[in-house]
Amino acid sequence: MPLDVAIAAKTLTSTLHYLKRGTEKPAAYRIEPPPGLQRWNGIDDPHEVTIEDARGREAEFTLDRNGFALVKAPTAVADFYDPEEIKRAYYPEIERLLRDKLGASRVFVFDHNVRNATREGLAVPSRQVHNDHTVNSAPRRVRDHMGANAEELLKHRFGIINVWRPIRGPVQDSPLALCDARSFTDDDLIASDLVYAHVRGETSRVAYNPAHRWFYFSDMQPDEVLFIRVHDSANDGRARLSFHTSFDNPLTPGAPPRESIEVRTLVFFPPAA
Repeated sequence: MPLDVAIAAKTLTSTLHYLKRGTEKPAAYRIEPPPGLQRWNGIDDPHEVTIEDARGREAEFTLDRNGFALVKAPTAVADFYDPEEIKRAYYPEIERLLRDKLGASRVFVFDHNVRNATREGLAVPSRQVHNDHTVNSAPRRVRDHMGANAEELLKHRFGIINVWRPIRGPVQDSPLALCDARSFTDDDLIASDLVYAHVRGETSRVAYNPAHRWFYFSDMQPDEVLFIRVHDSANDGRARLSFHTSFDNPLTPGAPPRESIEVRTLVFFPPAA
């Protein structure tokens, strides 16, 4: 079968969960909310969309043009369910990978999230179209983690990159859909609060726009990672972010539940960049 036919056969339609824009700022509480407030006051806005399979076209997609990229990246980590091994072995791997691939002068991994619906205590794949930060909360991350160096680092280009990897492959249940940065504007973003016991963060949810163009990479394997641009301080025409979500894959009913790890990083570039 010709390659283009195989790829076309895996383009699909699925329901993605956007957010309806309302009069109140959306807020999700990870703690018991104050009296009279809901844990989440957002209004779900599901839409059926086409999600194109980008498998076989990997080289077409870059962080600067699309806001995401697929990268071949074998790992030496044996057990992604061991938090200590992840911090000891995987964090340095990811830091080296981003320095090598992006030309960053410094990379700092600030947390990670393992998802597996079958393991108690682990998160399930997120079904909300979102971006993990906003233009306001991204610099706060630098100040939270970089201490006395933060203000100097913020004078130069920096970014937040999520690195997403399957733990088991191929990924057929709940793949990751990514929106092409060329198909949206900042007007589509909805700043939303995320409230914990000691901090109030801000993320971006997304209003539906029929112009959005969605992609996924079918059958991802554990030796592949997705770079997802969450924020870039450079305002020079390159993609500054992409948003993403998992989705129900109608082509693979009954597939084993997805297992994945997402590492979130601060990426700093030399002053000349």
